[in-house]
Amino acid sequence: MAETGTLKMRFVYDSKDAPKVELIEPNKDIAFCGQHDIPNEKLLVDSETKGIKNVLVYVYTGRGGTKLDDVAPKNATHELANDKCRFEPHYVIAQTGDTLKITNPDSVGHNANLNFFANKAENLMIPAGADKEVALEKPEPAAIPVECNIHPWMRAYVVVLEHPYAAVSGEDGTLTIEGIPTGEVMFRVTHEAGKIDEVTIDGEKESWRRSRFELDIKPGMNDLGDVLVPADALSL
Repeated sequence: MAETGTLKMRFVYDSKDAPKVELIEPNKDIAFCGQHDIPNEKLLVDSETKGIKNVLVYVYTGRGGTKLDDVAPKNATHELANDKCRFEPHYVIAQTGDTLKITNPDSVGHNANLNFFANKAENLMIPAGADKEVALEKPEPAAIPVECNIHPWMRAYVVVLEHPYAAVSGEDGTLTIEGIPTGEVMFRVTHEAGKIDEVTIDGEKESWRRSRFELDIKPGMNDLGDVLVPADALSL
């Protein structure tokens, strides 16, 4: 079996103060949605660690990217819930051949507007207590937004790749991607609040052209440590 490596990194908001979390004021189904604290999830920064949540990093296989061997589909099912008038999780990472199951445990109706490019674009009504399944047959060129037109503050993203080498950062800004083939690998990094293309790592400034960077992945752990992102690169 070929050796593989793990990439670990932590995205940090390079500023003394973290932006405060804004709460959404619902203007639809207020009797239900108004019972819940609904954060604006476009930019979430931990006040203590300055970690940036929901940074997406994946192996880039597009034009000029890394050529990978075919990866067998896992045929997994991923749940995207309409939960307390927000989508949970905020990011779904899937592989071609997987299924997206959209559920609605809320007591009000929602819809899921799937703005796919490669797969069939659909706008699905999801009544209270119901669910719908969507086949993810083709890779998408970018993270695809999912929106609820009934409750316009609701937004999530679906990432569909031909491989499993992707992750999003957690509360403290850390993400880990396992099982990456060794050698020179190109990665792409995205965040919905702006471009991450100028960063500082170990005190050295780096330019990630088109938000891409290359690493020589070694067997075992490849830990980049803290990746400092300028505060003015991201905004609500």
